[in-house]
Amino acid sequence: MRVDLLDPPAYSLPYDHALAAALAAAGAQVRLLTSRFAYGEPPVPVGYASEEVFYRHALGPAGSRLRALTKRAEHPLDALRYRGRADADVCHYQWLVLPRLDLALLPSRPVVLTLHDPLPSAGRAPLGGGAFRRVAAAVVLSQAARSQVIAEHRLDPATVHVIPHGAFLPPPEAAEARLPPELEDSGEPVVLSYGLIRPYKGTATLLEAWRGVSDAQLWVVGRAMMDTGALLAAAPAGARLVPRFVSAAEEAALFRRADLVVLPYERSARYGFSGVLATALGYGKAIVMSDLPSLRDVGALGAARLVAPGDVGALHAALVELLADGSGRAALAAAAASAARGQYSWEAAAAATLALYEQVAGC
Repeated sequence: MRVDLLDPPAYSLPYDHALAAALAAAGAQVRLLTSRFAYGEPPVPVGYASEEVFYRHALGPAGSRLRALTKRAEHPLDALRYRGRADADVCHYQWLVLPRLDLALLPSRPVVLTLHDPLPSAGRAPLGGGAFRRVAAAVVLSQAARSQVIAEHRLDPATVHVIPHGAFLPPPEAAEARLPPELEDSGEPVVLSYGLIRPYKGTATLLEAWRGVSDAQLWVVGRAMMDTGALLAAAPAGARLVPRFVSAAEEAALFRRADLVVLPYERSARYGFSGVLATALGYGKAIVMSDLPSLRDVGALGAARLVAPGDVGALHAALVELLADGSGRAALAAAAASAARGQYSWEAAAAATLALYEQVAGC
């Protein structure tokens, strides 16, 4: 089975690389087609090929408006170029940059599309099932996401498949990794909030909930996609913000050190899952997170404590309780580790994905 995985904007490289490696380990011949990752070194391919064939002429620094505009201008030509050369048994798209155009320019080969985020952009009408006529199958990451995309885009339910996001396991070098230099570790228990800092991520709610928590450290780490001045000014005692993109080694050190991982999201901007949650599962960490439809499957396994989104009091109570209850944290951590070895393993994801490929390719 020859498979092309496509992520033109390199939005989900950790996911792409983990899936590609798992598919290759299961016997597929995999090629990941993407663009240069502007925020650090991408993962090293294991068992598959990786080619940076999109946006080779993009201009400007990472995150700049110039870079975004030049990538968007180059995208149609790159999409047409791939359409002309596609010869894989299955073409599996992870992201659509310009959804209506991309769906019109899909190659004639069997196409699978993973819907990580809602389509199209906010403020525009749903695409409608006709726009997906050349998509043989759609993949979503949770049951809630499946219901949502079927309703939003009027997709045939028979074509929408749930394949859970795999858990990101610690890399071999995790034990030697060092924390970001901005953090001073007092030795007290660590609560970690990780990932892009955006309004919907609930960072303000978390900082408010942290007031009154003692004998513990709160680390909020990730690239800021909003003005963090007010957050920094309001940070209570024991809370530290590192509003930047951190290296893979620093990420490993953060998750290795964390006693509790918190995802206080006020809503989900994604259909199905969270890469931060996948990392917390892989590290076997106790988790506190908002009770959102796209995430609660993990809570049902006993692998996370769920709290109402935006509820400062409930989040404060959960943090205080678990920081004082080592056995409670251990139970959550054990359930997380079990989930990472079971239904949230990349082996399980690869097996389900290959079965879907065989179905759409008529093998």
